Amino acid sequence: HRAGLSGLREPHSLEQLCDWELTVARLAAQEPWWEPGTRSGYHALTYGFLVGEVVRRVSGLLPGAFLEREVTGPLGIDFTIGLPGKEAGRVAELVHPPAATTSEQASVFAQLAPAALAALTNPPVGAAEANTSWWRAAEIPAANGHGTARAVAALYGIFASRGSYGSRQVLSAAAAERVREGQGSCRDLVLGAGFAHETEIGLGLWLSGPNGSYGPNPRAFGHDGFGGSCGLADPEAGVSLGYVMNRMGPHIADDPRKRALVEAVYAAL
Repeated sequence: HRAGLSGLREPHSLEQLCDWELTVARLAAQEPWWEPGTRSGYHALTYGFLVGEVVRRVSGLLPGAFLEREVTGPLGIDFTIGLPGKEAGRVAELVHPPAATTSEQASVFAQLAPAALAALTNPPVGAAEANTSWWRAAEIPAANGHGTARAVAALYGIFASRGSYGSRQVLSAAAAERVREGQGSCRDLVLGAGFAHETEIGLGLWLSGPNGSYGPNPRAFGHDGFGGSCGLADPEAGVSLGYVMNRMGPHIADDPRKRALVEAVYAAL
């Protein structure tokens, strides 16, 4: 999220977003919105292509196939990037949050810098798009993972258990620890208008920090999804959590349902 490629400058349609080669080629050719490495800005859709293309060039596999081969398949974790056709009957329909008025939308957009507009609106994606068969089948790693809450908790559990899953060592303890190497606290260049506080990202995941987004341990970490979903890991407490829902709230992060759930889990420890 520090690469300066939070969104595409060139108009990019939903159909084009499903074209892996085109999307990564445009990202590779684009001038960054800010000097890479100097600030964080949420790469809402582009993150999966940037990291996923590195995975593809190293392994020869797109990230969905790589995840299945290396992690979810061997461990029996019920999570996929893109939805296999045979699982179509299991997926829940997303219910979009109540629409903002035109004036409310205009007020929000007026606060957004060009990098933020590109990240969040090029192309615009909501429940209507996410409920289509073509979206579910596509390879959009930052936005169309499909899984149960138990599966999300299991994936984060690898980090909470310092790289292990049951009797298997999926990552070395050192590699699992690296995910929470802080990259510097700052006001996020994409989401900053929606937060009254600075945030800090590790290697792709947010640190809980003083705001306690992922519980009272400031070194716990996780990620929220638009609408309310979240996952977190707290290695010190030995806890991981997954929350998924189909009735979306209006928040990009820190949905009240998520906050209540996190608080309840830690109160029970």
